[in-house]
Amino acid sequence: MTFGEVKYPEIEVQLVGLDGNAFSIMARVAEALKRGGVAKDEIEAYYAESTSGDYDHLLRTAMRWVNCS
Repeated sequence: MTFGEVKYPEIEVQLVGLDGNAFSIMARVAEALKRGGVAKDEIEAYYAESTSGDYDHLLRTAMRWVNCS
C-alpha cells in the first residue's frame, strides 16, 4: 500500500455527523470491515494500528483503511 492509498476502498464508513468518540469510530470501521468480508486477523490489525497513537492517528488510520465520509 502506497501513501494516500485506501486499503479497502470498496468499504464506506460515515464519520461526519456521528459520534466522534474514539471507541465509536473504531467500532464503526471494524463493523464495516466485517460486513465487507475482511478476515478477523486483519480487523485485529486495524484495531492495533488505531490504538497505537493519539486521536488524530486513529482518524488517519480509519481513512487509510476505508473510505470515510
